[in-house]
Amino acid sequence: MTMRAARRPLRHRAPPAAAQRGIALVLALWLTVLLTVIASGFAFSMRSEAVAARNAISLAQVRDIADGAVERTLYELSRPKMLDAWTPDGQAHRWVEDGATVTVTAVDETAKIDLNVASEALLKGLFMQVGGLDDPTAARIVDATLDWRDADDLKRPNGAEDADYRAASLKYGPANAPFESVGEFSRVLGVTADLYARIAGSVTVFSRQAGINPLTASRDVLLALPAATPETVDTFLQTRQDALAARLPVPLFPPAQAFGVGAVAVYRIRAEATLPDGVTFVREAVLRPVADARRPLIALAWQDGNRTAIPPTMTGATASPDTTNAR
Repeated sequence: MTMRAARRPLRHRAPPAAAQRGIALVLALWLTVLLTVIASGFAFSMRSEAVAARNAISLAQVRDIADGAVERTLYELSRPKMLDAWTPDGQAHRWVEDGATVTVTAVDETAKIDLNVASEALLKGLFMQVGGLDDPTAARIVDATLDWRDADDLKRPNGAEDADYRAASLKYGPANAPFESVGEFSRVLGVTADLYARIAGSVTVFSRQAGINPLTASRDVLLALPAATPETVDTFLQTRQDALAARLPVPLFPPAQAFGVGAVAVYRIRAEATLPDGVTFVREAVLRPVADARRPLIALAWQDGNRTAIPPTMTGATASPDTTNAR
């Protein structure tokens, strides 16, 4: 009996019912937590996609409004010059369109100095007064700029041609052709990042005029004029603002008389549109109207701009009720 009893297999006792319920509860809790995490991740993902889609729609809408504002500005500038006609003088025009607040400014390109045709004196004044260069350094940059834009390989006294670029370990030489963009100026031998940053906003390649328009030129551009001083420029700017606000003729600025030109029909337009939800788009364009009904304008530049605070304008901001929802 003892041997037979010893051969019987041992029987495991089943865990109590309370223990089974505890294990099931823990598993249920872990499963609940897992499902909650999955659901939260899915909800967050869906919310992110919804926000991204909403932002994309808002951005497309505000971009369309800004582009339309550029076209409207060109139309307003092309209207007969009556009392309410817009002029390319930097004045800000504001209105509301499809819920977006629109602000546009326009100046003619002679408000800037053309790198391709400006005189040596005007370029040198720009490099010294705005770029912060001393006289010898400015003279070198002027000659290097002229060597870049002229068609020959003849080196000016302080200029730079192919051999000089190779000596500076550069893999390119002067174009010996007009500048195609303002950015190309940064490649001229001797032009530093600091100099370029200082003068880039004061130059253009689109006016094709040797001088500037003192009625629209900025303070920096006016300072580039020989014989101009900060005091005379600031006084003229205040006089110009007062005259334009009163719709009176602007007095002459003596330093500009040898370098002044009238406005040309090449406009730099900046349009900023902002929706109530804060989505903003800025369009910057340089346009030239032409007498062709099928193609009334030529876009010389068309690019996204950066949102910046538009400074007080020369004649004050305008916002006319009749411009609401107009394009």
